[in-house]
Amino acid sequence: MARVLVPLAQGCEELEAITVVDLLRRAGIQVVTAGLDGLPVKASRGSVLIPDVSLDSIESDFDMIVLPGGLPGADNLNADERIHRILQKMASEAKFICAICAAPKVLATAGLLNNKKATSFPGSLDGCEIVDFTYLEESVVIDGNIVTSRGPGTAMDFALELIELLEGKAVRDQVEAPLQRPLLRP
Repeated sequence: MARVLVPLAQGCEELEAITVVDLLRRAGIQVVTAGLDGLPVKASRGSVLIPDVSLDSIESDFDMIVLPGGLPGADNLNADERIHRILQKMASEAKFICAICAAPKVLATAGLLNNKKATSFPGSLDGCEIVDFTYLEESVVIDGNIVTSRGPGTAMDFALELIELLEGKAVRDQVEAPLQRPLLRP
């Protein structure tokens, strides 16, 4: 069974965090949410999220890490050296590293967007020093083991792509069908 770590920082975007956690769990993926400070997380719109564990108690390996965005959540993730260490370790093991909205800036700071294609919330990567980087205005961008997405409105597409990467298209389709998503019109 695939295992996914979702760090929850104070001020994270709750729509992104909850959508990812919910859909991955619907797919039978083991998701562990980890708080940075051992407290309930007050998200960007005031919702209170209770992490499963503290980031300090994380010991086991994960197949994927997913960073929710939002502000100041993404800034709080970026300021936490433990997050950077986990990202570097997972990158060295070619594990999936995923970020949505403003959180791709954490990947940029960790040097993980160099020579990559990615997306983010508009403007959130401005000022980041990224070597040979290509910014795309797509809902979800996958470049090797790096997966990025634009924001709250793309959270469901993002989560479904993550399911497909971990468990395949059949599981993604099984999770997506009962969601009753409208078909996009040309």
